[in-house]
Amino acid sequence: MPQRYYVLLAGFFSQLLCLGVARFAYTPLLPLMQQQTMLTDSSGGMLAAVNYLGYMAGALLAASLSDLRLKDSLYRLGLLLAVVSTLGMALTQNVYLWSVWRFVAGLSSAGSMLIASGLIMHWLLSHRQRAELGIHFAGLGFGIALSAVLVELMLRLQLDWRAQWQYLAIFAVLLAVPAWRWLPRPKPLALGTQPLGSDPPPAKRFIRLMLASYFCAGYGYVISATFIVTIVERLPGLSGSGNLSFIVLGLAAAPAVLLWDFIARKTGYLKAIMLALLLQSVAILLPLWFGSLTAILLSAALFGATFVGVVSLVLTMAGRLYPSKPAKLMGKMTLAYGSAQVIAPALTGHLAEVSGHYTLGLYLAAGFVGLGAVLIAVLILTDNTAQRLDVVNH
Repeated sequence: MPQRYYVLLAGFFSQLLCLGVARFAYTPLLPLMQQQTMLTDSSGGMLAAVNYLGYMAGALLAASLSDLRLKDSLYRLGLLLAVVSTLGMALTQNVYLWSVWRFVAGLSSAGSMLIASGLIMHWLLSHRQRAELGIHFAGLGFGIALSAVLVELMLRLQLDWRAQWQYLAIFAVLLAVPAWRWLPRPKPLALGTQPLGSDPPPAKRFIRLMLASYFCAGYGYVISATFIVTIVERLPGLSGSGNLSFIVLGLAAAPAVLLWDFIARKTGYLKAIMLALLLQSVAILLPLWFGSLTAILLSAALFGATFVGVVSLVLTMAGRLYPSKPAKLMGKMTLAYGSAQVIAPALTGHLAEVSGHYTLGLYLAAGFVGLGAVLIAVLILTDNTAQRLDVVNH
């Protein structure tokens, strides 16, 4: 197998570990933890917010670093933190200690999303390979589906919440091996083919509008990603279907990344991002309009296929705009995305506790995502960076 695929698969397995297990196993486990511990809607939302705070801290760190070898060391540390934080969730029932472990899990997921993305992009560019991260980000969707499948299997075995986290930690160790072994140590001076010099920066207005749009995308994404299992479990006649919806979400997300790579080649990055945001807004609204299991699963599939497309397209676009320092704009974008992810789950959890349902939270999420699409449309109509990106892409 060509080395390109080993490098991309290292990222794929890091996504399975840091995103699928360390970060997203919390979503299908949340209803069980609420049943068997003192966790409430409000404290459950707070733990999700702390997780994203950890993600933001990791994004800040990734954006501030330029030394490739240091980034490589932090990537590998992130793999270890993912394993430790997963095990840590099983060792306490104290919500403050849980907060620590959710923060650490957030740090590890930033390592996989940003530091690994930057290292892989650097390797691809310096080896004259097509600079697309579809296989790497496919691990995000597979990771979501994997965590939901594992939790569902363990529920059928009647394992309690603590045993589930323990088995997930064992599985995390297995995922860490290829993620560690298959990503080569960077050799920044060994190759004359890597991009050098300064990258011509996009206009400040372009960056501001992209950051605002990605903030809106982050707000919409985190509501479904955190609460979808709990929301479905509480719908009339759908109890027991929550994990199925999360599995469908993840399975739809996995191949969708490659599809969005293809769409971006045909339409350009910004038009592809706008289309994904519009479809994501519809996906968020479907459970409010139609209460059937079919509508819920369609919503989950459409949401999975679009949110991961937005993330992959935006981060790949950032890497193309700054080929010599891919993590530079990736980090800024992720801070915008992550800040929404800190605000949204805490606010939505509070609204759900007060009102007894998630309706208002979902309408807010869909509105934010729709606004994000509008901001991208403004960029398409008024900024020539879109043309520059399309030239780079072909």
